Amino acid sequence: MSQQTTDSVLVYADYVCPFCYLGYESLDQYQTERDEPIETDWHPFDLRSRERRPDGTIDDSVDNGKDEEYYEQAKQNVERLAEEYGVEMAEPLLKDVDSYDAQRVAYRIREEYPDKFQQFHRSVFDALWEENRDIADADVLRELADDADIPTDIVAEALADEETTEELEAAFESAQNERITGVPTFVYGSHAARGAVPPEQLRRLVDGN
Repeated sequence: MSQQTTDSVLVYADYVCPFCYLGYESLDQYQTERDEPIETDWHPFDLRSRERRPDGTIDDSVDNGKDEEYYEQAKQNVERLAEEYGVEMAEPLLKDVDSYDAQRVAYRIREEYPDKFQQFHRSVFDALWEENRDIADADVLRELADDADIPTDIVAEALADEETTEELEAAFESAQNERITGVPTFVYGSHAARGAVPPEQLRRLVDGN
């Protein structure tokens, strides 16, 4: 992993990952301990890349290597962490959600409305994991954009824009080149923490104590 030079926490995350949702909750709790908030920088990651066709759609016939035992263990871990972090989730685990369109829209919003990106970004997580809404639905994405005071036309523009798709794919490839194999992964400087780690571990990552 190459050393990060900016004074911010780089967060590799995918909306379909419940541990990413919980990881941001842990990050929020760590932030409340700080005298000054630390900046965060989202880096998109595609958890369903092995199932994705060249046109971006999902091929459900592809074996993703995860059996029922894996999902049951993941579900138990999500429920344990949700209780530990004091959050209520509509569902602990969702197998069939695709975040590709949501990530394309988020990527475009970050480029054009950086000051409003974090509100939209976090609202996508909340819509999925707190409200069990379909984040692959363009109408849902438009509503979330509107709530963040972002022109809703950006949703259709992002989904129709080949350049945005190519840039997102390049970001996915960059994560692979950095040997990011799972999310969430938090990177600060030359150090990283993987998983929905507790606030004290994020404090050690950033503050060194």
